[in-house]
Amino acid sequence: MERIANVSARRLDLALEHPFEIALGVQESATNVLVTVETDSGTVGYGEASPTPRVTGETQAAVLATVRDVADYLEGQSLKDYRSTLATVRDSVPGMTTTLFGVETAVLDAYCRERGIPMAELFGGVCRSVETDYTIPIADPSSAAERAEAAAADGFTHLKIKTGTDLERDFDRVRSVRDAAPDALLKIDANQGWTIPETARFARRAEEHGIRLELIEQPIPKRDVRGLAQLRERTDVPIAADESVFTPADALRIARDDAADVVNMKPAKSGLLDGEKVLTVAETANMERMIGCMLESAIGIHASAHLVAGVGGVNYIDLDGNQLLAEDVVATGAGPEIPIDGPGHGVTPEL
Repeated sequence: MERIANVSARRLDLALEHPFEIALGVQESATNVLVTVETDSGTVGYGEASPTPRVTGETQAAVLATVRDVADYLEGQSLKDYRSTLATVRDSVPGMTTTLFGVETAVLDAYCRERGIPMAELFGGVCRSVETDYTIPIADPSSAAERAEAAAADGFTHLKIKTGTDLERDFDRVRSVRDAAPDALLKIDANQGWTIPETARFARRAEEHGIRLELIEQPIPKRDVRGLAQLRERTDVPIAADESVFTPADALRIARDDAADVVNMKPAKSGLLDGEKVLTVAETANMERMIGCMLESAIGIHASAHLVAGVGGVNYIDLDGNQLLAEDVVATGAGPEIPIDGPGHGVTPEL
């Protein structure tokens, strides 16, 4: 019987090509954690945790300590029982969502590598690739335009623009991106930085200037679910819930309160297995589905892409974290296509 022989974790510090600013703050680098799971036959699975204290409440040090704690339980467990094993891990580390993502990914990657199958098969299907958008951070209009133009040249047809600061500055940034990449479809993400009236004013102004927005993501504080519902009555632009949704129960509350048109599930907030459930709740409630990321390397990004390939029907794919790194853990080309290769998630880091 295949068993987990060893679980380990180490720092994975990744420099960004440029500072990444959003309404919640600025990141100069990604302080992630590489999780490895080795089986008794010598197969190794890789996972990645991407702690973001302002979102998940976790730090790199906390992730490292938690992985080492759960290693005592995981070592000796059967890989075939991964669902019950990972459910026990989930229950034992409440709130440690990106830690769970790293551990789950490593276990599932090892399971799939043992069998020589792509991880997407665990979630119901396989395709050759998925297409991601590209994110433009908070920047002055000329810098935002340069990034948008470069992304369009690399083949990106979907752009997400960070907002959530001063409305005038935010509008100038969005307009400059539209002008630089007129054929791109645009989403904006305010990361809880606006109020309901500000969001409604921004949406009206965008419409007046002929700027079509696919959606506005988490414009107001995450706990104000009723406010999201009120906002939907004040604008025709679809509203996406992101930081408001960590668990399937959160997604169910959004559905019951009619608070969003779109649910953005991030594996770093939900893990892979519960993340699949979040997507199922959204689909059942007739909400559109989105998958997002933190500043992850190809390990986390490709694991998330395999989930997308498996479940199918995800409306918006925002898996570009590794595109923002100065150097990835493996050589990856520029462009929106994420290949769905195996075995596992298909990434063996070159570290």
